[in-house]
Amino acid sequence: MKEIELAPELHLQDGVAKLDAAGAAVASSEATPEPPMTGPLTAINAPVARFGMYFAVAGLLVIVVIVFYQVFGRYVLNSSPTWTESLALVLVLYVTLIGAAVGVRDAGHIGMESLLVLVPERIRNRIELLIHFLVMAFGAAMIYNGYVLGSSVAQYKIPNLGLPELIRYVPLVVSGLLIISFSVEHVLALVQGKEVVPSWH
Repeated sequence: MKEIELAPELHLQDGVAKLDAAGAAVASSEATPEPPMTGPLTAINAPVARFGMYFAVAGLLVIVVIVFYQVFGRYVLNSSPTWTESLALVLVLYVTLIGAAVGVRDAGHIGMESLLVLVPERIRNRIELLIHFLVMAFGAAMIYNGYVLGSSVAQYKIPNLGLPELIRYVPLVVSGLLIISFSVEHVLALVQGKEVVPSWH
């Protein structure tokens, strides 16, 4: 508004000033961030995702310690523990699947957005909705297959650990549930014109 008042001598300058002001307003509206997503689902998902992230990081550190202990026992003590490899493999499943679920909420997965940013906003929102629905379907498939596979081997034990084979498939089901919950939150955010704030903020 000040720029228009400072250059009123020429109509051309005034017109340019008005055009610049309008362009600045449009740019300002485009740069305005979307309001953060709120509500009961976000109140649940945000701390769950944060806990999942901490759990994945802690699990990764435990895996490092276990592998180090296995190498130390094999090459220094000349007595390699028998349980370390099996436990590390189980922990890898928990770390990767829980971490993958958290990545769905925090948009941490690799995505090809080079074409998506070129389409109009209305079409882009519809494509993003379709993507989230497909992710939800994938999460449902994880739950179903994890339940079926876990049930089929529940009576067996993991060698060297003595734990039921079922625990290998628990993270698959849990991850599927989290993926569906996080995707529903993203769908609601898109419909309401809001943004899901990553749990690490």
